[in-house]
Amino acid sequence: MTKTSIQFDEVIAECRDLFYKKQSDYGASFRVLRALSVIDQILIKVKSLRNFQMTGVSRVGESETENFIAIVNYSIIGLIQIQKGFADDFEADRDEMMELYDHFAAAGKALMERKNHDYGEAWRDMEISSITDMIYQKILRMKMILKNNEKTEVSEGLDANFYDMLNYAVFSLIKINEEPS
Repeated sequence: MTKTSIQFDEVIAECRDLFYKKQSDYGASFRVLRALSVIDQILIKVKSLRNFQMTGVSRVGESETENFIAIVNYSIIGLIQIQKGFADDFEADRDEMMELYDHFAAAGKALMERKNHDYGEAWRDMEISSITDMIYQKILRMKMILKNNEKTEVSEGLDANFYDMLNYAVFSLIKINEEPS
C-alpha cells in the first residue's frame, strides 16, 4: 500500500468513528435530507473554513479538522441519499448505514488512487485554502446541476462531485496531520 493509501484509511477511520457515534446520538436523522440540504450542510462547513482561513478567527470554535471531517461525512451521506433516496423518517438500521458508509468510502478511495496515478498526487503541492476553494466550486456546480433537474450535457453528476469533495477533504486532513506540531 502506498503512503497516501494508508493515510486515506487512517483519516477515514477517524471520520467513520464520528459518524458511528453520531448515529448513537441522533440515529440516522440525515435520512430525511434531500440532496440540496446535504449540499447546503457542506456549504456551511466550507464557508466556516474560508472565513477561518481568511481571518484566522473562529468564534464558534470549530477547527479546520472538524470542518473537513464533517465534509467527508456529509459527502458520504450525500452518496447514501443518492442511492437510497430521502426518507420521511429516520428509522434506519445502523449496520446498513455503516455498510453503506464503508462502501462509499472504499469507492472514494479507489477513485482517489486512480486520480493520484494520473495526476501524480498534485494535491500534495496545493495549499489547503485552494482545496477548500475547490470544494466550494463543487458545491456551486452541484447547485447548478440541481437547478437543471440533474441534467448535464457534458459534466459529471452529483455523485462524482460528492466523491471529489470527499477526497479533497481527506487530502486536507492528511495535510493537516502532516503539519509539524
